Amino acid sequence: MSLQSTMKAVVFDGLYKISVQDRPVPQIRDGRDIIVKVYAAGLCGSELHIYRGHQPSGTGFIMGHEFTGTVVQVGSDVKTINIGDKVVAPFTASCGNCFFCNNGCSARCVESQLFGCETLDGGQAEYVRIPMADGTAVKAPETISDEALLLMADIFPTGFYGVKSAMELVPSQNIQEATLVVVGCGPVGLCAILAATHFKPRHLFAIDSVESRLEQARKLGAEPLNFETDRAGLEARIREVTEGRGADMVVEVVGQAPALRTAFDIVRPFGAISSIGVHNKEIPWTGDDAYTKNIRVQMGRCPVRSVFNEALHLLEQKQDKIGFLFDHKMPLAQAPEGYTLFEQRKTQKVVFTLVIMHCCQNKSLLSWAFVLDGIEDIGERFDGPFFLRMHCQHPFELWSLIQGFACSLLTFQGSNLVVRVDVEPARWQASDQGPMSCCFMNVEGGPIMLILQVV
Repeated sequence: MSLQSTMKAVVFDGLYKISVQDRPVPQIRDGRDIIVKVYAAGLCGSELHIYRGHQPSGTGFIMGHEFTGTVVQVGSDVKTINIGDKVVAPFTASCGNCFFCNNGCSARCVESQLFGCETLDGGQAEYVRIPMADGTAVKAPETISDEALLLMADIFPTGFYGVKSAMELVPSQNIQEATLVVVGCGPVGLCAILAATHFKPRHLFAIDSVESRLEQARKLGAEPLNFETDRAGLEARIREVTEGRGADMVVEVVGQAPALRTAFDIVRPFGAISSIGVHNKEIPWTGDDAYTKNIRVQMGRCPVRSVFNEALHLLEQKQDKIGFLFDHKMPLAQAPEGYTLFEQRKTQKVVFTLVIMHCCQNKSLLSWAFVLDGIEDIGERFDGPFFLRMHCQHPFELWSLIQGFACSLLTFQGSNLVVRVDVEPARWQASDQGPMSCCFMNVEGGPIMLILQVV
């Protein structure tokens, strides 16, 4: 498939600076590569480490390690992925064949590459190259929604892994008799809480300072504790339910030294700390502290590809509870605004939705058609409305198209177009008043008719 030469992409320009730029569409470099047309790309908390300057980094690379899309090109050595497949990729690429990949440790693959850094451009772009596709990309399962699929790139497997690791560190502890604490209630922390509810610990606590996040944690089934307003009460409450011992297991998600120190302070002797936050500073306790407490610690990057199937099985059962995470969907062009909202904790999660539109003229009919890459659609303008019919393979794609029109009127041949949307059969869902709602996210694979009325 022949692709366009340039694309829009979110580029890191320096401390608190990103921009949307024109960049070359990626090409196959290795026989194991695939090229994916991106339909949705998430903004993850770990990207804030780069954005805020906590993690030293160069500039000029494309951001983003959470994305889903459709394969448009495959390398000559790819065996398990085909053109047209809808895929998700873990946030690190892995070969699938080395010692670490074969032993459940894909995060430390000998050829591992992290999306969204100086050595591998990320997925906050219209297209992305996935190296080592057979060991990295996963075909979209039919058992979860497209929203849930995006979470499988990173944050749900990471939250699940944090809980699973904590449990494995204390194998003699019956989880249903245990006290488990999650420190940090951003998107990953909330996914960890959701995963923890599956295992039914006797006491499940959530620690944060943002009341809206603590309220979401409460809705998921955790008892919220605010470390900023009542640090002493927080520790007293945990001691109260554990006969003074402290928590059996603590999952630390923040990636900052004060959060890790909080985890250390509240865990019991011979208890477990599972840290899945990205840490860039010194560990906030001494060797003597650790020796005196006999703590067990697991830290590091989640091996998403290795735990994918296990995490997926759990998410299949919990996906009806994750809708609140998708509170800000916006076009890629608004990425600077999205980063600001996320950095200021004014949103749970930002998702950039993408659709690539080209305009072509059908001279034989003297009409116009919109063509979406990878989708067959036919448009024809008669004396009345302009009709476009397409098969919606990916609900995020439909949302992008609708949102693109709703955000500002599209100028087309000197005339403004207003969008009305009808989801067949005969469910009139749309408005030309804008902004349009996200009511189409659950429509999968059905015939969609968009009626573009020239005004």
